[in-house]
Amino acid sequence: MKFACVFPGQGSQSIGMMAEFIERYDEVKKLFTRASDALGYDLAGVIAKGPVEELNKTACTQPAMLVAGVAAWKALRINTQQKPVLLAGHSLGEYTALVCAGALQFEDAVKLVAERGRLMQSAVPEGVGAMAAILGLDDDQVKAVCAQATDASSIAQAVNFNSPGQVVIAGHAAAVEKAMELAKGAGAKRALKLPVSVPSHSSLMMDAARQLGERLKSIEIRTPEIPVLQNYDARAHSAPAEIAECLQKQLYNPVLWVDTVNNLFAGTGLNATVECGPGKVLAGLNKRIYKDAEHYAVDTLDNLNKFTSALETAK
Repeated sequence: MKFACVFPGQGSQSIGMMAEFIERYDEVKKLFTRASDALGYDLAGVIAKGPVEELNKTACTQPAMLVAGVAAWKALRINTQQKPVLLAGHSLGEYTALVCAGALQFEDAVKLVAERGRLMQSAVPEGVGAMAAILGLDDDQVKAVCAQATDASSIAQAVNFNSPGQVVIAGHAAAVEKAMELAKGAGAKRALKLPVSVPSHSSLMMDAARQLGERLKSIEIRTPEIPVLQNYDARAHSAPAEIAECLQKQLYNPVLWVDTVNNLFAGTGLNATVECGPGKVLAGLNKRIYKDAEHYAVDTLDNLNKFTSALETAK
């Protein structure tokens, strides 16, 4: 079996996530301590006990999801010597992938994504921005309703191409609401407002991206030991300067997840993906994007064992 590992972004977090892995593996437990030390507060305690309102704050969610993804990766590496061929992550998950590829140092990445979260939250005042999921329209239809909903005072943009028939839009709240109504009129099965106020990956994040770019100049980025397909262009980059540029551009450009998953399988001989982190969101998307492969999730010890057993059987 040749496989790629993929890492989830915001939205999959929950109180007590990765608790089984923390209890089982000392190396994983140390990750949560190291993350807390890097940030100067008890991130491990927030993840373990909440409150959920604190965990769901963007500046907390991002390092929490990063450490959870690295924890699943560490558990996977402890249990198998076979390495993935490629890595990718959805939005924030791209940073997790770069840590696991050896391109970013763990503590640097923890502090970097916490700052990324703060920049994103402060870029648009509470209540001004919005995001919504549009189900049942193709990409061009979603782009069209966003264009119709955009005017001189507010914008709506397609920002996450998650799977065929599932596109997330973002922008000013008024334009997003209008785009949702237009999408329903165009035949969308559903138009769901998401419980976030930060219009991630829209052009409203350009100022935050500029500040992130300045922050990235102080971060050491190495050539990845395993290629990482980045969200901005669904391609792998080896030059540290290119990796940093893609991380900056990712903040105000769409997440090309469909292209990313298709490129994971294009001529690579892969026959599986493994989602490392809490939940199974990406495993579900990947099944819809590329049906001719197996898609696993390492979110519990039981599911970790299922994947390692499948690896052994495939030998």
